[in-house]
Formats: sequence, C-alpha cells, structure tokens
Amino acid sequence: MRIPTLRHWLIAAALATSPLIATTPAHAEAPQVKTQAPGFYRMMVGQFEVTALYDGYLDLDAKLLKNASQRDIQRLLAKRFTTGPAIQTAVNAYLINTGSKLVLIDAGAAKAFGPSLGFIPDNLRAAGYDPAKVDVVLLTHLHGDHVNGLLTADGKAVFPNASVHAAKADADFWLPAEALAKADEASRPFFQMAQSALAPYQAAGRFSTFDDGTELIPGFKALAAPGHTPGHSGFLIESAGQRLLVWGDIIHNAATQFENPEISIEFDIDRKLAVATRQKLLNRVVKDKLMVAGMHLPFPGIGHVRREGKGSFEWIPVEYGPIR
Repeated sequence: MRIPTLRHWLIAAALATSPLIATTPAHAEAPQVKTQAPGFYRMMVGQFEVTALYDGYLDLDAKLLKNASQRDIQRLLAKRFTTGPAIQTAVNAYLINTGSKLVLIDAGAAKAFGPSLGFIPDNLRAAGYDPAKVDVVLLTHLHGDHVNGLLTADGKAVFPNASVHAAKADADFWLPAEALAKADEASRPFFQMAQSALAPYQAAGRFSTFDDGTELIPGFKALAAPGHTPGHSGFLIESAGQRLLVWGDIIHNAATQFENPEISIEFDIDRKLAVATRQKLLNRVVKDKLMVAGMHLPFPGIGHVRREGKGSFEWIPVEYGPIR
C-alpha cells in the first residue's frame, strides 16, 4: 500500500476547504459598499508635491461640442467606448505643496451645478490638508465650475487665509458691475457666480490680478491661453528640472478634442481663438514633452500628449504608482 506523503495531505486539505466543493453556507452576507475611494491622487514634480483633487463630474450633452457634425462626434466618442448624448466630464483641481506654501489651482464648482460636484474640500481633507492652510489660490479663469468652490454655502470664504489670483483680462471681463448689468439673460448667471465667489476675498484685500508671463511665486509662471475666456490661463510649474503645465480648460472632452482639436464647446467665448490656442499648446507640449494637467480630463487628469497624425493627438494618462 502506498503511504501518503506530506504533499498529498496538503493537497487534500486544500481541496477540502476549496470554495468549489464547500457544502456549508456562508455565515454572513457581504453588503456592497457602493462608495468610491477618496478623490485624490499624489505625485512629485521635482521637489513639489502635487495632489490632484476630484470635485466631481458633469453630464454634458454631446450637442454642446461644436465645429464637427454630431455623426463625427458620436464616432469619436464610440472609439473611446463612450456613448451619448450625455458625456461625463470630470472637474479637477490641483494642490501643490512647495515645502513652504500650499498653492491650490482652481476651486471647483461647489453645489451650483448639482449634487455630483462640490467635493474639493472633502477630498482636500482626505488628502491630509486643511482648507484654512491654503496660502494661494490661482484661478485658470472665472467660470463657475472653477470659482464657486471659493465659497461656503452661506457665502463665507472656504480658504480664509489664502490670497486669490486671476488674469487681469478675465477679471476685467467678468467682475465689473457694469458687465453684469449689460449681460444678456443667458450669460448673467456666469457673471453673478464670478462676482459672488470673489467678493469676500476682494473685501478682505486678498484678490489680485496677473498678466501673461508673471511669476506668481517661485516656480509658478502664468501662461496666457485665451479663447475659452478672454483671460483663460495655464500655469507652468517647475521644480528641480521637472515641469508640469496645468492648462485649465484646453480640453473639455478627451475622447474627441485630442483627435480633432478643431472641435470646440458651447462655453468658449471666442471659439476660433480657443481652437487656435488648443492647437498651439498641443504642439508645444508634444515638442517639449511637457507633462500636463487639465481640469476636465478624466481624473486625475495628468499625463502626456503624443502626436497621432497630422493635426491629431493622443492622450497618455499617468499611471498610478508610489510617490518617488
């Protein structure tokens, strides 16, 4: 008779406990959690710690995309396994810890556009930071989904100790009282949101403007990117020889506008200029191999751009990984 070896006993024990042949019922159910992980992603740019913050998402109608037929737009969406008419668009912000200052780029939408947005403060805290510790807020432009998050629900400053900065061209367009008075009915809410969001910071003497090329703090340079709004800006961040361009709203829909940069969106104030700016910046980041971060790219919205063909580009998102 063959005597079982230790290996045979181990195999038998494994088979006896295998779920494939288990005969005893489970003692407890495993209820589904149905919540996502906190919306932040962290990486280094030189000596700067960059934390991407997820404010939430908007479902936008594909018909808001212009300069191409809806048939072509739906074809491009389908190539990325996206279906219309509603297309999910992320809203992102970026916190940069320089070691001496906390710099937040954009503040999100708060709840002005519905319950799927307004999570910057929650995700900021989940990432280990207190909104009261933010030193500087840089605004790519003054649309509501970038500035409403400056205020609490009762109209107080979310970042009470921060100075807030926007391009002079955008401030001149959105903030004068006469601009609101002259705005048509469809545009008036956008002016109201910008003026309300900045009001407590202006009252506290904590709001100022900048021009193209201004070095706002060491390692942060403003880069004019007009068209979406008159003063729409990116911020070129550099530390220890590494660079990151936070380019704001250059791309609203990654599935269509990389492959066809001529596609614009309804919210572009000057569509022709917005398209020209997008093409110019896409060519620059490819040539310079710049890492970019975008407010409406799929979260965390950080990655590189490569040329796919004549006038066409491809988005290469950053891979999740450890901090190093």
